[in-house]
Amino acid sequence: MLIFRELRPALSLVILFTLLTGFLLPEAFTGLMQVALPYQANGSLITVNGQTVGSAIIGQNFTSAKYFQPRPSALSGTDAKGNSIATPYDASESGASNLAPSSAALLTSVQQRVAAYQKAFGPGPVPADAATASGSGLDADISLGNALRQAPAVAAARHLPVDTVTNLVLGMAHHKFLGFIGTDHVNVLQINLALDNLPKS
Repeated sequence: MLIFRELRPALSLVILFTLLTGFLLPEAFTGLMQVALPYQANGSLITVNGQTVGSAIIGQNFTSAKYFQPRPSALSGTDAKGNSIATPYDASESGASNLAPSSAALLTSVQQRVAAYQKAFGPGPVPADAATASGSGLDADISLGNALRQAPAVAAARHLPVDTVTNLVLGMAHHKFLGFIGTDHVNVLQINLALDNLPKS
């Protein structure tokens, strides 16, 4: 009985804080966010004709020349034989390549991305976010400079005037918060959906 008397305050606190921080507070915050910010609280899902096509905060692996290309994703998994395979933008995982700046493999992958980008979008400077993978592997945005660089090729693939696609990019760009926090960027899924909604020429 003496041991129980000694342990009772500690056990009471464990139960109390488990209820408070494990159940009551999360439920309260979840309910508050459902009221205050329902779009964000439910995953920033984007729907088209009543069907969910993705999330504004998780990238997708667009490969067609008719679409803006996302930032590279270094995510990888293993196949049934245990071989490493690329799984870009797999929302069930998140992470970077963990390659050091001095890594020869990193240098090779950056050089390959630069070459592929210049082949797709023409010679000239390559934006940093087009040659390097994000820390999460799920980046949904590209820099405004990257989007503007891709615009002529996307316009050509869709047989649209370059100005039409460029103006779409500029109109959908998100700018630095308060003018200095973050970077000017474009959401890849949103602009690709907007492209599909442009009037047919």
